[in-house]
Amino acid sequence: MNGKKRIVVATGGTGGHVIPSLALCNFLKDTYELKIITDLRGSKYLGNIKDIDIKKINIETLYQKNFLKVFLSILKIILSIFSSFTYLLFLRPKIIFGMGGYSSFPVCIAGILLNIPIIIYENNLIVGRANKFLLHFAKKILVSNNNLDGISSKHIHKKFFCGYIIRDEILRVKSKNIIKNDEIINLLIIGGSQSAKVFGEEITKVILHCNENNIKFNIFQQCLESQKKDLDNLYKKQNIKFQLFSFTDNMNEYYKFIDLAITRSGASSIAELVNLSIPFISIPLPSSKDDHQYKNALHFKKKGYCLLLQQEFIPTKLFEILADLNKNREKLSQFKNAMKEHSDKDVFKKIKNLIKEIL
Repeated sequence: MNGKKRIVVATGGTGGHVIPSLALCNFLKDTYELKIITDLRGSKYLGNIKDIDIKKINIETLYQKNFLKVFLSILKIILSIFSSFTYLLFLRPKIIFGMGGYSSFPVCIAGILLNIPIIIYENNLIVGRANKFLLHFAKKILVSNNNLDGISSKHIHKKFFCGYIIRDEILRVKSKNIIKNDEIINLLIIGGSQSAKVFGEEITKVILHCNENNIKFNIFQQCLESQKKDLDNLYKKQNIKFQLFSFTDNMNEYYKFIDLAITRSGASSIAELVNLSIPFISIPLPSSKDDHQYKNALHFKKKGYCLLLQQEFIPTKLFEILADLNKNREKLSQFKNAMKEHSDKDVFKKIKNLIKEIL
């Protein structure tokens, strides 16, 4: 025993859930004993973590088309609740953070049964399905944006604005100054684990078309391992300067010299770009639950931080957008200046004060 109070962080299995969870743990670990609970997908993002205990649970999403798969998913959720109950009974944490995603659900339910205080976190513009149910029992819901939809009037008192939970090291990155007119734009393409394949296929075609029309970019592109060889050949053939990388690379090293990004509209990815004042074109994932990625992108577009492009229009409109931004560099400056009004540097201070209040 080290004398520290224990806190459990339960997270879904996507990067959008795991990255804020890890950022929270890294901040709190000097004061509290931290445990992360996630599923097999989430554990892949945590493979290099050595100083925080990680427990994996076996669970799948309920939203399946096959009846047998739905039944098996329900069975796994029930078994995960029992497993989490036993684990928490032994561990006896003082607080459980539910960071969203279906693998956080059974952990929070087990915590509720054990009368452990639950704090849930929502970084999108609409409350997720797991969080909407857990909100009935949670002490607080941490929100990244006050314009969040989906909280009923009877639970509005539980809302606690903290801002976006992003990695502390991101806030220390010194991003590039406004690009000069005679410089080639450094373009970052980040598709995320769910959509790099689409980006690698569709956006790459547009980049090649730009190059053929003497619109030059230095490309830094996140892609699947299976795409690297083909992309490498395509870019080399047209003498385009490029770097390809996978999902385990340190994004901080790229953020330092990026002038423009093309990204999905997950809250964590967008929040990092906004805090670093990096202009971006946001392309929402069409299949995102409750269309939350579109809502995220639309919110930031209205604030003047980005451009919004639907995936179906990548082949027909992205070339026009990139050509315009390359020619009219002042638009990039306008985005950068607008984003300077946003900062999440106090997010951890707010959360730490809330923990003290609940304890």
